[in-house]
Amino acid sequence: MRKNERVFLGVTAVIMVAVCSVLGLRMLYHNDENVSGPLTPVPETQVPKEQDDTPKPQPVEKVYVNVFFIGQNANKEEVYRAVNREYDKDIDGPKIKFAIQSLISGPTTYEKSKGVYSEIPSGTRVIAINETADKVVINLNSAFENGGGTDSLYKRLNQLIKTAKRNTDKPVYLYIEGNKAEVIGGEGIMITQPLNENSLDG
Repeated sequence: MRKNERVFLGVTAVIMVAVCSVLGLRMLYHNDENVSGPLTPVPETQVPKEQDDTPKPQPVEKVYVNVFFIGQNANKEEVYRAVNREYDKDIDGPKIKFAIQSLISGPTTYEKSKGVYSEIPSGTRVIAINETADKVVINLNSAFENGGGTDSLYKRLNQLIKTAKRNTDKPVYLYIEGNKAEVIGGEGIMITQPLNENSLDG
């Protein structure tokens, strides 16, 4: 091999060794600034949260029945007053049954404090309330007819009629001790059925 060729090969070898050394050093001492992506954990506020697909419970809308008692208007005149009673079908059963039982139980202490009262005698009890596809039969004990005079009888009947008609669209019939009512009380108030606003017109 000629001398010039040996020198060329030697220089080439030195250059290759130098290049490899520089590349190796660059790998060992890599500059972090050239690394793509974040080097520190992303704060929690910046991490996108998983979408919560769990359905949120909807607020339950309250349902009320109207029960009619007696009170006074702004002119101190007696009027029929509808009070609201909170109603839950799953707990209280049929709406008409709950309304009539609430009527027979009478006004609450709070309602009484507001001047509301009932003409239905305290001894009145519900024997049964039967609702079918085409009618409702309200069966009360005989205490419903007792005492108070004609005016009281008219008022208690109107309380019953208004409460019943407000809480069902079906025809409603009143029975006393299992018998269909045609004459109410010792005063002999005639009543036409099914119950409606004209049942006491005679």
